[in-house]
Amino acid sequence: MLRDYRSYERLELALQPGLVLVVGANGAGKTNLLEAVHVATQGFSPRTRTDSQVVRFGAEGARAAVSGVRGEVGLELEVTVRRGEGKRARLNGAPLRAAEQLRTLVSTLVFTPDRLGVVKGPPVARRAYFDRVLGRLMPARAALPAEYGAAVAQRNAALRRAAAGLSGRDAIEPWSERVAELGAELVAARLEVLALLEPSVGARAAELGLGDVALRYDGDPPTVEGLAAALDRDVERGVTSLGPHLDDVVFAAAGRDLRSFGSQGEQRLALLALLLAEAEAIAERTGVPPLLLLDDVLSELDPERRRILATRVRSAGQALVTATDAAMLPADPDQLLEVTPGAVLEAAA
Repeated sequence: MLRDYRSYERLELALQPGLVLVVGANGAGKTNLLEAVHVATQGFSPRTRTDSQVVRFGAEGARAAVSGVRGEVGLELEVTVRRGEGKRARLNGAPLRAAEQLRTLVSTLVFTPDRLGVVKGPPVARRAYFDRVLGRLMPARAALPAEYGAAVAQRNAALRRAAAGLSGRDAIEPWSERVAELGAELVAARLEVLALLEPSVGARAAELGLGDVALRYDGDPPTVEGLAAALDRDVERGVTSLGPHLDDVVFAAAGRDLRSFGSQGEQRLALLALLLAEAEAIAERTGVPPLLLLDDVLSELDPERRRILATRVRSAGQALVTATDAAMLPADPDQLLEVTPGAVLEAAA
């Protein structure tokens, strides 16, 4: 499955359906294994967007490939990265225009400790995350965030030209109309995504002992009138000051904003609840459960929460879960892999 990927010279694995537990000491390469699966199925790393950083030190390139079944259709996915050449992807042997096209074929959801930024980080992290969720749950509207962003960029350029005296303010108006149109569509789509997820997020959070969790959208659709009222300020600053590019999604537990008033444990549980809820929504809408990659998810959970999570993950489809010790999982995995630096061995579950 892997070739010249980070700490692995060459590695081939046969992963079983169900719950796969990957154990090993810190720094042994467990996260690299999950990262490689993510690269092969999504076309990019969940840890870096710099392609050259996925290549093992001292190597000229890296290759990650997986084969499996989506529904009843066989798939062979492959991503190759070479220094100085960018990356290439193939589907069943045929080259793809862009590696990110793999996301339209396979849904892979990942939990890593640094993903807590979705809950506790700045608004831009949540906007980016929920716009990716929008693409997974509503493929027909996947391009909407990019289209809206392009319209905002065009309006900003028109604002700066007007401020420099290179064009009149009338040149801004068509872009204001476009920003208002696409912005309203994007806010409506995001609200629809939150409405789809919120019941399951609340249920999974309650199951994990977090209590009453809600998702609240913080922002309003931009209007032509609102943009016109802000025009003087926008021209002065050269940026559009209204619209969903500035909105936020609030994770609230019992009325508390978890970003500001939640412990790291609560933020971790909220992110897990979100991930499980999204997995359920993808399975319901597509008929195919996503692949779950859960890195170091057990270390800060008590035994009862670990048991609940293991039950949920097993019912969600195929999942790879990492831990430093097999005893951290209070259930027998369908497959147990032991990782040492540069090698992975299958062990008795």
